[in-house]
Amino acid sequence: MLVIRLSRIGKKEQPSFRIVVQEKTLSPKRNALDIVGFYHPARTPKLVSINKEGIEKWIKNGAMPSDSVASLLKKHGFSNMDKFIAVRDKQKKSTKDAAAAKAA
Repeated sequence: MLVIRLSRIGKKEQPSFRIVVQEKTLSPKRNALDIVGFYHPARTPKLVSINKEGIEKWIKNGAMPSDSVASLLKKHGFSNMDKFIAVRDKQKKSTKDAAAAKAA
C-alpha cells in the first residue's frame, strides 16, 4: 500500500520535511517513489510547497495521505481530506475508566 507522508530532513533543532510517496512498510528515511513537496515549520511564516498535480495523481492511484499530510493539504485547498484525518479523543481516560474497561 502506498502512503503520502512526511520524511524529516534538516539539521538538529531545524526541522524540515519532504512530502514523499512510498510503500507504507518502508522506513521514511528510505528511497521514496516520488517527492511531491516540502514543509519547513521552523520558518516564520511556515513554508509549504506542494505539487498539486502530483498529489492528485497519487491519490487517484490509491495512495493514502497520513494524518499530518492530510491536515496540511486541507489547509492548502485540497477537498475531501477529512476522510483521511483520524478522529482523536481529546480527553484523557482516567484510571477508573481504564480499570472498569478491563473488568468488563
